[in-house]
Amino acid sequence: MYEPGHDIHLEHKDRTIRILHRAIRFAIKLLAILMVMVIVWGIGDVIYVLYNRLLEPPFLLLNINDILATFGAFLAVLIAVEIFVNISMYLTENAIPVRLVIATELMAIARKVIIFDYTEIGPSYVYATAAVVLALGITYWLISRNP
Repeated sequence: MYEPGHDIHLEHKDRTIRILHRAIRFAIKLLAILMVMVIVWGIGDVIYVLYNRLLEPPFLLLNINDILATFGAFLAVLIAVEIFVNISMYLTENAIPVRLVIATELMAIARKVIIFDYTEIGPSYVYATAAVVLALGITYWLISRNP
């Protein structure tokens, strides 16, 4: 019987499969460590960008582009946190948390929408992005309805 946190692959009869699964688990743990480094680096970047933009004239004021860039940087860090949570859940439960993955994708596409420069992109790009948001929203809703 399957127990969360118990990796049945590490008990596989074939020695090669066991070694390969250990290698994959090691790689995933390395990805988790790297993701934490990215999160810390991202927080440092948000602080640095915000500090520099607040010190530029006009002093202590942000224009709309500065605010949108700051929002984008914040959301990038939050997406990295969500990816770390996905990795952690995969390591502890040996399953891909589909609902959390969809939520992470929604956050990523929301970040993209927030930082859109509508003077640089065409209508087809906006419509395609809207279709992705709609598809992900429906998917999340369907997954949330049936726990």
